[in-house]
Amino acid sequence: MARVFNFNPGPSTLPLDVLKKVQEELIDYKGTGMSIIESSHRSPEYDEVNESAMSLAREIFGLGDDYHVLFMTGGASSQFALIPLNFMGEGQMGAYVDTGTWSTKAIKEANIIGKAHLAGSSKDDGYTFIPKQDQLDIPSDAAYLHITTNNTIKGTQYHYTPDSKGLPLMADMSSDIASRQLDYTKFDLVYAGAQKNLGPSGVTLVLIKDSLLQKAKTDLPSMFMYKTYADKKSLYNTPPSFSVYVLKLVLEWIKGQGGLAGVEKINRAKQERIYQMLDLNPDYFKGTVQEDSRSWMNITLRMPTEDLEKKFIAEAKAAGFVGLKGHRSVGGVRVSLYNAMPLEGAEKLAEFMDKFKKDNPA
Repeated sequence: MARVFNFNPGPSTLPLDVLKKVQEELIDYKGTGMSIIESSHRSPEYDEVNESAMSLAREIFGLGDDYHVLFMTGGASSQFALIPLNFMGEGQMGAYVDTGTWSTKAIKEANIIGKAHLAGSSKDDGYTFIPKQDQLDIPSDAAYLHITTNNTIKGTQYHYTPDSKGLPLMADMSSDIASRQLDYTKFDLVYAGAQKNLGPSGVTLVLIKDSLLQKAKTDLPSMFMYKTYADKKSLYNTPPSFSVYVLKLVLEWIKGQGGLAGVEKINRAKQERIYQMLDLNPDYFKGTVQEDSRSWMNITLRMPTEDLEKKFIAEAKAAGFVGLKGHRSVGGVRVSLYNAMPLEGAEKLAEFMDKFKKDNPA
């Protein structure tokens, strides 16, 4: 078996230990004579998976029983609509900070349902930075403040938690959840598609504070209400059971790494190694964002020519480094360093980058 270093931006690499556990249990889950994929979501075996995943999430994110852990479907894109549907009252607006593609899509959905107030934006500068607190305009009568904590396409990331001025703080953390220590109690609602740091595609993790849930609308279709999922522990209908099962295994793996503190230590070392290559070779590996907004998860860069970029991506793939092509909307190179990417992958990629530069002078 030859495993490559998978730098795909999502679905992305999973911990090898988790994949082996899935393989081990795939045919016969804990002596049931069937796979967990085949098991009823009403079975005691799946109930244990569901309960364990919720418990692990609260433990790892440092949350108490005043937070609900929900397993939903539709990815972050569905949450873009569900948040204003549930929490934007008649005549109210939601406040949004626009830092790139995904926050732009969230704003679009909010404007379909009600009105989005632009609380801050880095659009005029090509989304090369995260607006600072003193650059935000947060109306006191807004229903909530919404941010996207990491931007997979543009390569920027929040390195502070905004003061929402008393408004509920909502965050799309799809691409950096569980990647570092963070006070999750500062957020009223967090959502994340699992396919980057938490598991396979198919399940969206939602963490929602009970005091916020109590304000959610109850006159919506059942599947559009957060209360439906909270009341039934995400078992109102058939959940994405296999994805939740793998998510549980990933949460166990994170706990085994020393929790968020242990994961952060490795993630810090990974991003420092790659950014070191950019800082030492700024005319060859050109970072696309301002230094204080650099993402730990998605390092975006350009090279002297597009031909060099194509050659770099092709030769990297041949050498066992896959998924380095930048998003089609921006081009260039993107190095995604999600939790399951081992430090060895970043170190070996940095060595490859150094050799490629020497072999291919601009």
